[in-house]
Amino acid sequence: MPWVLSAKSTAALAEQAARLRAFVEQRPDADPKDVAYSLTATRASFDHRAVVVGAHRDELMSGLAALSSGTPAPNTVTGKAAATGGIVFVFPGQGSLWPGMAVELLDSAPAFDAQMRLCDAAFAEFVDWSLLETVRGVGLVSMDRVDVVQPVLFAVMVSLAAQWRALGIQPDAVLGYSHGEIAAAYVAGALSLRDAAKVVCLRSRAIRAIAGTGGMVSIARPVAEVFALIEPWTQLICVAAQDSPSLTVVSGDATVLDELTIVCEREDVPAMRIPVNYASHSAHVEALQEPLRELLSGLQPRTGEIEFISAVTGAGIDPSILDGDYWFANLRQPVLFEQAIWWSYEHGYRTFVESSPHPVLVAGIHESLQDCRNDHSVVGTLRRNEGGMSRFLLSAAEMHVHGTSPNWQSIFDDAGACRIDLPT
Repeated sequence: MPWVLSAKSTAALAEQAARLRAFVEQRPDADPKDVAYSLTATRASFDHRAVVVGAHRDELMSGLAALSSGTPAPNTVTGKAAATGGIVFVFPGQGSLWPGMAVELLDSAPAFDAQMRLCDAAFAEFVDWSLLETVRGVGLVSMDRVDVVQPVLFAVMVSLAAQWRALGIQPDAVLGYSHGEIAAAYVAGALSLRDAAKVVCLRSRAIRAIAGTGGMVSIARPVAEVFALIEPWTQLICVAAQDSPSLTVVSGDATVLDELTIVCEREDVPAMRIPVNYASHSAHVEALQEPLRELLSGLQPRTGEIEFISAVTGAGIDPSILDGDYWFANLRQPVLFEQAIWWSYEHGYRTFVESSPHPVLVAGIHESLQDCRNDHSVVGTLRRNEGGMSRFLLSAAEMHVHGTSPNWQSIFDDAGACRIDLPT
């Protein structure tokens, strides 16, 4: 649960934490849940903010002790509110996967669990395996398969978005990276759940036909330098994504990528193979254009109130064009993620929430906006091996201390919490 504090200065915030700690110490019968509820229900919110997250009294008290002494603590988040613009939910591609990534929330987060069950039912029309069994590690299919991992990640990402919404965080816009755009389209209301399930399940199954001959490499250099680096092999590999000012992805023939990584090592250029055996966003996927047009016929995209920012174009688009041809372009064209982030910022969006089981885009967003004023915030959701509500609430706390406040009281709707008098 969160203990939420704020004050008009950093010093006043530390003093308030000390007073609250002394108050609770003197009242061993004080229910931490009542303290949490009262802090959110009875206090004005000032710019200097802190949130202590804990599962029990001792954990919360240790966080207050750290806050009052100015000592960093893993369960305490501090900051000054600055972000004032719209909220963008960001959905990555494949790199956020980890075993057990959704299990804790299935058992502790009702909105997450409900959305996962909806996805499980929607997938049943297109796959012969169970989403919930696979996530819990008792299914019969391997998460190494692209036609398993992409639907699973879609379900986890949109279910995390549902949990954010349950906490009162509503997106003004969405932005997806590669197949993360399918999740973005569903969350924006541009695709129904059935249509989104159809796209993610059938397209990922089609990708299996090109698996085994391609790959992708992430290179820590600006895109202009990478174009020069790959110039000897431009018939066989290409720039697949512009992630940030200093990170570019290359895709294409696996054997040529092996040569490229050798050159990078020799020239002291940081390069890392991405763990996939197919070449998205390259000529390799052109063989799938007609099959995908047939498989994805009948989609009914629609417009809505949530803006759809496309990483295919690097700008906001009319979501009514998200038909089968768009989803082929999403697989074939380079990911213009850095451009899409800049477009978002230039159009007034200031809070970026990566709705994923592990943050893979947060660092790139920070870098892309590093020359901007300190008027924005970028947060993840879960982290590898930190998949429960405590991590989720810490991410919500990061958002809160930078100016975008969740509806903290929603946590206590069915908790039986009571207001109590607390020191100011």
